[in-house]
Amino acid sequence: MPNENPSARPAETGTGTETGTRAQLPIRRVADATTLRALSHPLRIELLEALGMHGTMTATQIGEVVGESPTTCSFHLRQLAKYGFVEEAGGGKGRARPWRMASEGLHLTTTPGDTESELAAEALGRLIADRQASRYRTWRDTRHTYPEEWVRAATNAEYLIYLTAGELRQLNDDIGKLIENRFGHRYFRPEESPPGSLPVEIQLTDYPIAHSKLPPASDSPDQASQKGE
Repeated sequence: MPNENPSARPAETGTGTETGTRAQLPIRRVADATTLRALSHPLRIELLEALGMHGTMTATQIGEVVGESPTTCSFHLRQLAKYGFVEEAGGGKGRARPWRMASEGLHLTTTPGDTESELAAEALGRLIADRQASRYRTWRDTRHTYPEEWVRAATNAEYLIYLTAGELRQLNDDIGKLIENRFGHRYFRPEESPPGSLPVEIQLTDYPIAHSKLPPASDSPDQASQKGE
């Protein structure tokens, strides 16, 4: 799903199935303002989330999941396809046409010096963050309805540690690789998930907080090391 700074995920291999999985889905890099704005629509983000969670579906099936009419879903799916976010999976016509994700994930970035792309990326990033926060609030409000084992397994941890920018980047890469190596194949083959498993959203958010020791950009140790590469 959309990620502003994702760790690279290795391509999966396998054969296509009726769920729409297939080999070597790429991570899509999105940087231009027009494409970013095309994605900045709550329903379009919701459609991508639905396809990512449930696999290949028709506009009618997606409509049942997100609570919208097949006509509305079909229109927005065509718009997403226009910008390369989804694609037809083959077979079917009209609202019975199956759709699937065209990439495994989205790397949301900006074009250097392009104010429009920076504004569009910020707006899209806020939309995604709001949806993530909403799902977390739903979990907090409804967790009492889950079995005790799920309540104890889920967590909301916070750590405050001193890191360089390079160390933070490496930490994020290491966590991403750990998740990928242990569970990444289930994104393409959810049928291989063990009995009793549920879709679990893992939100990794880390950032520097305001501090008087913040060094000038020109004195950043990480930037200095990059210049020497």
